[in-house]
Amino acid sequence: MKCAIVVFPGTSCEQDTYQAISVTLGEKAEFLKHDATNLEEYDAIILPGGTSYGDAVRPGSIASMQPVMKEVAKAAEAGKPVLGIGNGFQVLIEAGLLPGALFRNESLRFVCKPVQLKVGSNESWFTSHFEKNEIISIPVAHGYGNYYCDEATLAEMKENNQIIFIYASENPNGSTADIAGISNKKGNVLGMMPHPERAVDELFGNTDGLNIFQSILAIWRESYANA
Repeated sequence: MKCAIVVFPGTSCEQDTYQAISVTLGEKAEFLKHDATNLEEYDAIILPGGTSYGDAVRPGSIASMQPVMKEVAKAAEAGKPVLGIGNGFQVLIEAGLLPGALFRNESLRFVCKPVQLKVGSNESWFTSHFEKNEIISIPVAHGYGNYYCDEATLAEMKENNQIIFIYASENPNGSTADIAGISNKKGNVLGMMPHPERAVDELFGNTDGLNIFQSILAIWRESYANA
């Protein structure tokens, strides 16, 4: 599997993500800049965390208008897995690839700590290595993680199993329905505020985040074998 890690000015988690893919998972990973215009050679795309363009206007809004995002949208439409983490989640929402909006944390403070998540669905590209309702621990690090959607959108996401991760013991930002991560209807685009790339090695406390990357790899291998 060959993974593209999209880097915008202000991205800060690209090295952690690269480490998770290339060293821990043992797969190929390359950095791509915001002006890239072709993602056809990549099997998966990750938008890592940070503060793209200094969170000017709104977090993720300027990044969502860069040339590479047209290619990310094409990859998503083609069925390739696209993962947005933290600021990457914000970019996916601003680009219209995921529903809803992300606002400042209710506390108006930056939150950085491990949190417990419940796996809401294990039928996506990103959660096949989990059990449904499994409780895992993944760290968060964000100031704008307060997810919001209207009641109709929430009902639709529940019906389509799009609520992938839910804050289990504590909601660190006030998000609607304790949502920590959602997918598109096809299940190949995931946005999440917690940082799985920071939970892939026992040296960091746990390896719960590794299952997300392993899930992507397992489904890619299955899809590749059946191609």
